[in-house]
Amino acid sequence: MPNCEPRRCRPWLIGIAAVLLLAGNGCRDRQAQSGAAPPPPSVLVVTVAAQTIPREIELPGRIEAIRSAEVRARVDGIVERRLFEEGTDVRAGAPLFLIDSRDYEAALQQAQAALNRARAVQGNAASEVARFKPLVARQVVSAQEFEAATAALQQADANVADARAAVTLAQLRLDRCTVRAPIAGRVGRALVTEGALVSAAGATLLTQVNQLTPVNAVFTQSNISLLEVRKQIASGTLAAPAARAQVWLTLGNGDDYGEPGVLDFTDLVVDPSTGTQVLRARFSNASRILLPGQFVRGRVVIGTIPNGLVVPARAVQFDSNGANLSLVADDGTVVRRNVVLGPQEAGQWVVKDGLEPGERVIVDGWQRVQPGQRVDAHPFTAPAHS
Repeated sequence: MPNCEPRRCRPWLIGIAAVLLLAGNGCRDRQAQSGAAPPPPSVLVVTVAAQTIPREIELPGRIEAIRSAEVRARVDGIVERRLFEEGTDVRAGAPLFLIDSRDYEAALQQAQAALNRARAVQGNAASEVARFKPLVARQVVSAQEFEAATAALQQADANVADARAAVTLAQLRLDRCTVRAPIAGRVGRALVTEGALVSAAGATLLTQVNQLTPVNAVFTQSNISLLEVRKQIASGTLAAPAARAQVWLTLGNGDDYGEPGVLDFTDLVVDPSTGTQVLRARFSNASRILLPGQFVRGRVVIGTIPNGLVVPARAVQFDSNGANLSLVADDGTVVRRNVVLGPQEAGQWVVKDGLEPGERVIVDGWQRVQPGQRVDAHPFTAPAHS
């Protein structure tokens, strides 16, 4: 400070005080501005709209061949040849195995010889009856002799019929020495090799043929769940499918089987030990991906929910009072509301009660806001699935 008299320095001191006062007022103004209310937080919302929602149930199941035939031996003998390639498709009647047939060829020849003898006796008896017939009228031959000749002819006819049946049986046994596919399909591995002794009495299993196009998928479902579905259809909350219900499969490795099937059978008997019913769906299986015994999961479209409301699963909050949603009211403030949920479909919850069409539900950011707080709402865009 310069040396000066107090009277002369007073204006200078007053100027410095004024500058400091103005600086202090500026700081207070900046502090007041910095203490203003922050902008409302941003949230992402979806506007719900009534829509028709497919209703699905997911069930474990197993693939079964629509037709499956065990090929078994019907005659005794030694297997001479295998006539098919394992794991290939065969037509109905295709030869699969050849069993030693020499014994059966001899038996057929023996039966044919017995038939020829019976026919010879039959011809002789017929000639005798034809000869006696005019003589009886002239009483040259007694009626008793004619009756005996007639009885002999009838016995000869019966012997011929018996011998003809024996020939047929011998021919069948000879034909069965060539084991044929009973149905068209894919033949499995051979369970016997050349030189093996097979038995008709033991019904030796030779191989198996499965029809793979189409195939069935068999599921089990709780009878209580099926009763609930029928109740919903009767009440109108669920619309039954116009045609047979479609079924989509998920394979054991998690891949979706792209070809839908149709539900074609529901068992009318409930298993008393498990309380379940059997459902069956049919798939054309043109690609032969589905194989008998394969475990799958099926999504059965049991109907549609008319005028349903859905929200993304991430928007739903759970607490001790149940499920609730955070909504943005018309005035831009947050409202929390309890709702009643239905089934979950494709990552979205069906809301049965507590929500109206046109309301805005907070999907992202509800964790950062409280009821009554004003928010800045922006539309939520669902991520694209590859």
